[in-house]
Amino acid sequence: MSNREVILEFHSVGNAVKVTVIDPETLVEVSIMGPSAASEEALKRAALRKLEYVLAERAGSPKGTP
Repeated sequence: MSNREVILEFHSVGNAVKVTVIDPETLVEVSIMGPSAASEEALKRAALRKLEYVLAERAGSPKGTP
């Protein structure tokens, strides 16, 4: 994912933050919820890991191997 451009959106919802990541190439969108006390970088990393996982699943990689 380091060479890919993605769109990130952070939205506060009460005591949590919803992070949405969109891959413009595939139009795959994923979201996570995290505590508002977490750093933006930690939330970003978690959301990018989820996107990598979903993209790997769609490509037919074995589970847990992005």
